[in-house]
Amino acid sequence: MAKILISGASGLIGRALVATFNSAGHTVFSLTRRSPKPDSGCFYWDPTRRIIEIPLDTKFDVVINLAGEGIANGRWSKQRKQHLRDSRIQSTKLLGKALAASPPKLLLSASATGIYGNGGEELLSESSQEGGGFLASLAHDWEASAQVCAQELRCRLCLMRFGVVLSPHGGALGQMLLPFKLGLGGRFGNGRQWMSWIGIGDAVRAISHLINNDHIQGPVNITTPSPVINLEFTHTLARILRRPALLPIPAFLLRLIFGELADQLLLSSARVHPSRLLETGFTFEAPTLEEALCRLLMKK
Repeated sequence: MAKILISGASGLIGRALVATFNSAGHTVFSLTRRSPKPDSGCFYWDPTRRIIEIPLDTKFDVVINLAGEGIANGRWSKQRKQHLRDSRIQSTKLLGKALAASPPKLLLSASATGIYGNGGEELLSESSQEGGGFLASLAHDWEASAQVCAQELRCRLCLMRFGVVLSPHGGALGQMLLPFKLGLGGRFGNGRQWMSWIGIGDAVRAISHLINNDHIQGPVNITTPSPVINLEFTHTLARILRRPALLPIPAFLLRLIFGELADQLLLSSARVHPSRLLETGFTFEAPTLEEALCRLLMKK
């Protein structure tokens, strides 16, 4: 049984990991910005003030770094962009310093398929070139900070490049459910942009796969092998919910509402292939969008 520390444990992926690891008998610790209760398994930290209170003699087998402000939580002003960067890069640096006295065996650090930029129709693997734009730059710098951290700790590093993680309890799907149930859903722009996605269950299983296979390191795409265009995604979701998808949102309106975020997050195309997962023997429980949505929405 492993001792696992998770930053960002209150987020969508973090909550699912905590539940899964606890059920498997692992000892799970988390970092929190609130004053932790005694013996809660939580340690206080405040990355903005460079404070982290992990006892020096605490040794973890695995550290999972998921901390970072939500990309889609607001329009991207200059100040907002800096906050998105600091919440990822500074927190990673702080975590590395706190672990220096007792380094873990493995650091799993979050990243995103946004590192590839707008890939159009190109099928993107971990060996593909990085793209341009703010999201690609942010992901590059986030990964670079994790690489420095792992080098200093002399531990194995996996960079988890997440696609859209689907869950009815949050994230993109959680936000889409209400309008689609009301019959107000539709494609974004022309709907031809590729979406790379993974169900929350397979995302958690993929992370466990990285932990259990010591030979895996470096970038790993956490997506299914079945990306879809936005038009197919919206039609599939509407069909499963038995609602129409008749209200597309024009690109100009998305840009008006969300600004730069619209082009890089909602209208950008990312056709990503999980080459490293497949090469190392990982199998998906829900490899197709219809399978994944049926599983997720029936469980809700």
